[in-house]
Amino acid sequence: MRLSKMHLKTLREVPNEAEIPSHILLLRAGMIRKLVSGVYGFMPLGWRSVRKIEDIIREEMDAAGGQEIHMSAVQPAELWQESGRWYAYGPELWRLQDRNGRDFCLGPTHEEIFTDIVRNDISSYRQLPTNLYQIQTKYRDEARPRFGLMRSREFIMKDAYSFDKDQAGLDQSYDEMYDAYEKIFTRCGLTFRAVEADTGAIGGSNSHEFTALSEIGESEIAYCEKCSMAATVERAECVDAFPENNVARLPMEEVHTPGTKTIEEVADFLKLDKKQTIKALLFVTYDNEGKENGYVAAFVRGDRELNMTKLVNALDIPEHAIEFADEEKMGAATGCVGGFTGPTGLHDCMIVVDSELPGLKNLCAGACKEDHHLINVNYGRDYEGDIVTDIKTIQEGDPCPVCGAPVKHIRGIEVGQVFKLGTKYSESMGALYKDENMESKPIVMGCYGIGVTRTLAAVVEQHHDDNGIIWPMAIAPYQVIITVMKPDDEIQMQLAEKIYESLGKAGAEVLLDDRKERPGVKFKDADLLGIPIRITVGRGAADDTVEYKMRRDADKEEISTEESIKRALKTIEEEK
Repeated sequence: MRLSKMHLKTLREVPNEAEIPSHILLLRAGMIRKLVSGVYGFMPLGWRSVRKIEDIIREEMDAAGGQEIHMSAVQPAELWQESGRWYAYGPELWRLQDRNGRDFCLGPTHEEIFTDIVRNDISSYRQLPTNLYQIQTKYRDEARPRFGLMRSREFIMKDAYSFDKDQAGLDQSYDEMYDAYEKIFTRCGLTFRAVEADTGAIGGSNSHEFTALSEIGESEIAYCEKCSMAATVERAECVDAFPENNVARLPMEEVHTPGTKTIEEVADFLKLDKKQTIKALLFVTYDNEGKENGYVAAFVRGDRELNMTKLVNALDIPEHAIEFADEEKMGAATGCVGGFTGPTGLHDCMIVVDSELPGLKNLCAGACKEDHHLINVNYGRDYEGDIVTDIKTIQEGDPCPVCGAPVKHIRGIEVGQVFKLGTKYSESMGALYKDENMESKPIVMGCYGIGVTRTLAAVVEQHHDDNGIIWPMAIAPYQVIITVMKPDDEIQMQLAEKIYESLGKAGAEVLLDDRKERPGVKFKDADLLGIPIRITVGRGAADDTVEYKMRRDADKEEISTEESIKRALKTIEEEK
């Protein structure tokens, strides 16, 4: 492709809305184009890289036994109502109606659609297992789209669904998809980790998130260097502090603590370690119609942070069905007092206690009375929980739940996730098969997603420098760029054409920068676009020599034309 003929507009300035490298560079390189907030189109170079990621996914999915189909993004509400997710998915589900008032949604995922296909097409164990997948545009009505392709309202995703007759079959399908994902992300050039994750609105029992390591990532990962434990912070189990069994329970006392509404203030006022205090967090929940459903008071050790994912799971409600309560309004109903709430004295609300607290003695908690706290508060004697479970967030340095060594935290970008759905959808939607004894049983399902456009952005996050993108060969829009210093120089253009033709005939994907631009502009664009190999045709053309440079390297060298062609083809073959 000749750059003089390509629809390409690069930018020198950083777009105002762009905050992270991938967003900045993909816009500056003219690879994506913003339509409205959270909605982007792909220009020629960007679309070529998207298609290459899709091709890698197809190759590995097909090799693992997947069969590609393509379903509509418009889904009838009835299927989502059958599965129970019409409400559970929440406001991110992009709902719409046709002219007759019938409800639909723009699919963020396709569990219901694929389950509907299989329940109509499969009736016998002889037809199992099977794995169907698609690569398709998805929609989520994000409240705050940001970071370009990272959190957008329209995106391309590969979603696959496995259907087996039993748990053993699901385990095998899950392992096959897990292995395929490792190959896909490796081929795309990502440094990643697969970690245990929460199943969220998708549901099911087990899940792993494939996370591209990056400081700008929204996923926080807790991992252990001594063993194989790795999980998202939302999913990671915490080890409770060991109870001090030899400490006697002291009588509970009320103490005057004027103006001490925070854990830090009360601990400082009473000369206590924050670990000796109880932190209260107050919430209101909502029903399926969005009406208030009741109050929740959650309690964790004072130095801990509440894990909202764990709390939502403990309450068995969707994430959107809970928010922080109006303390004054909740106080009138339950007896809580903002800044001075403790588990003793509350009424008419659900009390959720972190599993660590029952083993700790003589703690300090709010007295549900303005400017007062209670000391020597003990579980069982002074308060009890309606639910007692792990609702705390694992912190860096906490003991590993597997081996006890201190855990560490890293950040990453979620690029894929695999789920063991089990019979969640097949039971609710009646996807049954007849076994060897002609008995009806629910099909056992798995679900496997890859964010195609997110993967593109994650690659750029990991592969760039101050000058632009540095594409891995496998997903680069083109493999070689030939930069002609003076297109009006007949000798330079003849040599450039010779290299262009030779590489093209050998199967290489080549850009020829024949634009009548200054050399500095061409070099800046070549770096910004990130094409892996640059061959510069300049003053040495008369001697049949060119400048050869890899985008990822600082060094460049003068070599013969024939050597540049041979070296480029060898590098492409080794790295594609």
